[in-house]
Amino acid sequence: MRSRLLSLLGALALSILLLAPAPAAHAAIDVAKQVLIGSDYSDKDLRGATFNLSNLREANLSGSDLRGASLYGAKLQDADLSNTDLREATLDSAVLTGTNLSGAVLEGAFAFNTRFKDVVIVGTDFTDVPMRGDQLKSLCAVAEGNNPVTGRSTRDSLGCS
Repeated sequence: MRSRLLSLLGALALSILLLAPAPAAHAAIDVAKQVLIGSDYSDKDLRGATFNLSNLREANLSGSDLRGASLYGAKLQDADLSNTDLREATLDSAVLTGTNLSGAVLEGAFAFNTRFKDVVIVGTDFTDVPMRGDQLKSLCAVAEGNNPVTGRSTRDSLGCS
């Protein structure tokens, strides 16, 4: 009788475990179309986050993991994106004026219509990032250093001659 009761309790416990919802894996944040001026998102796991059309002027995103994030049309004037991982991120139509991108990895990011003006790109890796010729020319004029993560030269990653 006791062994049968223990068996039933074990089966019940197993059923509860099997029917319980699994803990959520990484849930990406969505803060599209928000005014986030001066926000602090430094050193955060922001993989797959959506910041589309948000105002992130003077925001601190330094050291954050933004792989696969979407910053389409985001305003990133004077924002700190130093040492961020922006691999495979969407930066199309974003405005990066006075933005600090030093040490960032943008490998495979989409930035064709992104506006880069007066940005700090010491040690930034732009490997396989499509962008307009005028933007490429202005970035090559100030490109220097090697990325601390990938070891690639900023000039080489941009294809500067």
